[in-house]
Amino acid sequence: MIISRNIDGARQIIYKHKKNVHLATGLNEYNELSQSSINRGIECLALFAERLNGFPAENVRIVATYTLRIAINRLKFLNEAAKVLPYPIEIISGQEEARLIYLGTMTAESTNENDSKFVVDIGGGSTEIAIGKGNDLKPILVASRPMGCVTYTKQFFPQKKIDYHSFQQAKLAAEQQIENLINLIKKQNISAAFGTSGTIKSIYKILLDIGVSDGIITPKRLDDLISYVLEFNDFHEIDFPSLSEERKNVFVSGLAIFSGVFNALGLEELQFSPSALREGVLYELIDGPNYRDIRQTTAESLSQHYNIDERHAKQIVKTAKYLFSQWKAQSSMIIPQSVESILYWAAQLHEVGLKINFSSIHKHSSYILKNSNLPGFNEEQQLLLSTLVRYHRKSINIEEFPYFSLFEFKHIMAILQVLRLSILINNQRNTDLDLNAFQLILSKEKSTKVTLTINKQFVENNRLILLDLEQEKKYWKAVNDWKLSIDIF
Repeated sequence: MIISRNIDGARQIIYKHKKNVHLATGLNEYNELSQSSINRGIECLALFAERLNGFPAENVRIVATYTLRIAINRLKFLNEAAKVLPYPIEIISGQEEARLIYLGTMTAESTNENDSKFVVDIGGGSTEIAIGKGNDLKPILVASRPMGCVTYTKQFFPQKKIDYHSFQQAKLAAEQQIENLINLIKKQNISAAFGTSGTIKSIYKILLDIGVSDGIITPKRLDDLISYVLEFNDFHEIDFPSLSEERKNVFVSGLAIFSGVFNALGLEELQFSPSALREGVLYELIDGPNYRDIRQTTAESLSQHYNIDERHAKQIVKTAKYLFSQWKAQSSMIIPQSVESILYWAAQLHEVGLKINFSSIHKHSSYILKNSNLPGFNEEQQLLLSTLVRYHRKSINIEEFPYFSLFEFKHIMAILQVLRLSILINNQRNTDLDLNAFQLILSKEKSTKVTLTINKQFVENNRLILLDLEQEKKYWKAVNDWKLSIDIF
């Protein structure tokens, strides 16, 4: 946990606390998290909740990584967490984790403007890698691989005994995990390499213990350290002043992973950085100096990549904003800005699937959005985006909607209705559409019962819209508590 205050645009850290829970130790072969691991995690969150007491929700961001990404019973963890912690937990993808680690590191480290920069973070269950250029805080390559000091200890050192064969197996397994990245990374001609978090911090501190004053990791220093560690028979025999008993449980496997990555990439030296994921999350939370919402950049990049009709997309976003402003003016329900923003990104990106085929475009677009790397979006934000796009046309099967822990179902229903209407009334792709020809009226009985009033003159000039709306009424009728009425004035 890290707490900071913003003073005249500058970030001042006022509190830091780290508690190793090692959730990944509780994963079984089916990726089910044990109750004891869940309990450890909840106890830690309850402790943090005491320190966060009184913080407004908009000033707090909590992210979860590898273990909750893959745990099949993660909802159980999230539900128990909600009882002790009054803030949502965002599960982020491995690629998003790598991006945030890079952001946190690069906002803290001084490098040359022309450097090709490399960052690696070895966690308990996964290892994240990111590469960037110059002063740009957005990496050009991000990757996450399922190899971590906790999971590799279970896999290669189950008895916590040290031997050359097991170490080499773990090292080769790590090299294999990044096999398809090696040439890509080498081509970048890395000139500044950084490592973050527990394993690399331990290596750095051990180098200081043995008299390496700069703590920089080089091939020879790493080889010497490995040779020394391999002289021990058991994890707990390793004797360095800075290596805690807790860290000894996972250090050897972490060292093997790091050695595999370091050697495979042919790095000449690597520095430890104390700034990583937490600092990256914090930087975005306070918006950084002139930092733009990365999600908007992501949406624009996707639009360009899939050759979306930009004028049409902008018209639908404009329509969605127009209709949603009317919805908000009539409803007592308060929909968070974070949800409203996803409505507009769905409006902007609903046609990415045209790259595949117009037939079933809603399914193609949803698939692309669900399975692409979307920097800035957490797992549920990305899932909501793809779900809205999946149901922007044709029939609506509520039973197939995924479960969301961060978003309320009634909010999703509201923005889905607005999205569908916004796209439908732009079916003829008129760039000069007069939005004043439309008014959205919510039923006082239930906000999911909607009347769309349309100017008579507009209908006379666009007769196909009535046919489209008649079909849309049938789709709405099939959904419980939904109703669409049309009124021509």
